[in-house]
Amino acid sequence: MQKRGVATLAGLLALATGLATAAQKTAKRASDSPLTSRFARSAKIWKMSARNSTRFAVSKVRGIASDQERRAALDEQFAIRTAEDVAKELGEMKGVLMKAGQLISFIFEALPDEAQDALATLQADAAPMAPSLAAGVVEGDLGRQPERIFREWTDLPVAAASIGQVHRAVTPDGRVVAVKVQYPGVHEAIESDLDAAEVMYAMFSAMMLKGLDVNALVDELRGRMREELDYKLEAANVSEFEERFAGHPWVRIPKLVPEYSTARLLTTEWVEGLTFDEFRKNETFETKQRAAEVLWRFAQRAIHHYGIFNGDPHPGNYKFHHDGSITFLDYGLVKRWSPGEWEGLKPTMDAIIVDRDPELLVREMEKSGFLKTGHGLDAGLVYDYVSSPYTPYLTDEFTFTREWMRDTLGTILDVQGPHAPVIEQLNLPPSFVILDRVVWGVSAILGKLEAHGPWRAMLLEYTANGEPATDIGAAEAAWSAGRPVS
Repeated sequence: MQKRGVATLAGLLALATGLATAAQKTAKRASDSPLTSRFARSAKIWKMSARNSTRFAVSKVRGIASDQERRAALDEQFAIRTAEDVAKELGEMKGVLMKAGQLISFIFEALPDEAQDALATLQADAAPMAPSLAAGVVEGDLGRQPERIFREWTDLPVAAASIGQVHRAVTPDGRVVAVKVQYPGVHEAIESDLDAAEVMYAMFSAMMLKGLDVNALVDELRGRMREELDYKLEAANVSEFEERFAGHPWVRIPKLVPEYSTARLLTTEWVEGLTFDEFRKNETFETKQRAAEVLWRFAQRAIHHYGIFNGDPHPGNYKFHHDGSITFLDYGLVKRWSPGEWEGLKPTMDAIIVDRDPELLVREMEKSGFLKTGHGLDAGLVYDYVSSPYTPYLTDEFTFTREWMRDTLGTILDVQGPHAPVIEQLNLPPSFVILDRVVWGVSAILGKLEAHGPWRAMLLEYTANGEPATDIGAAEAAWSAGRPVS
């Protein structure tokens, strides 16, 4: 196993330990629920960190007198066992920590496949709540037990994630629906995690990003997570995306069922489809290429044309279809550009992708808050670092791969490498936080699909009214213009 993979998991454990320390500092009360108790959540993270720190130490001791191949095998075994442990604990804890595990599960390509598979369970197969708890939420919001409201109701969820879990049901008039039920106590759990996260980011900033505006960053994350807890707001998001993409040739949005939706329940039409793993294993290369482009275009159109986009791009939020179309399921973590917000970021992005000008990039980064004036950094070094995730858009043709994702993320996280001076002074403006998550999340999925295309020309379709660069682009342009799509 590569050293970066071990470092990734070791870093995850270090952050978990820091989060546990911070949670203890901010804990104000205990409760009977392990989901809501700040002390209980801190204790679980401490125990997990202690177990895996011991496991890591034992692995290293065993490897001292071993040859390189044996040490690599021990490192890989450590990574796999730790990933299994992290998936189990975070899956039970839900909330912010589980979301962190979801992100790690598919963007950190340095991890062995078995470790990624273990963490991938956080995307849709985490530990569910008891059937009685789910039924209690339904009764509390709709006034009756689910069996009295729906013609059919499945006690066991079809998917369980960080905020809620999904049950299949049939309405009295025969419609098959998906009912997302929020976990009782998850609101308190997320507030606890975010209180702790503020201290964690301060620790992180002191060690690495000395230019990081901790309070602004945490405020942005807290705001988005609080919005995700309000299923009425998510219902409005579903309706808006459904209207925006109505009739789209490749993008599918599930139809909202408002009469069974509340602040803690979100009901949409039931959608059959393939999971990401099923799609990857069973579909043709051409179909996977089509789906990759559809996924990419969905994000780009929402960001550039509508100013509202899904900030949680991971495979558990999609259903894939045999024709390459995709149903996009989750609209909880959604970012909306406020007036002037995108306009403040766009010149920095243009300096990287359109102008390819290091001096201009540094000036725009200072204006948009990525760098403070007087930093003294070499413009070429800054450009080399911040442009690395955007390599696909700096060439006429590019193929996303898992290896490219691994190496690029390794560059971004290499705090002792040649870009250390940039990392130390770099700030993440709040406006960029969710967009950055989309960039990495979509790139990781495209890497797993080995997506190839003229990405630069495709991006110019959205940023500079460029001509369609592919057949799918032409179909979307025809749809957008209101013409029939053949």
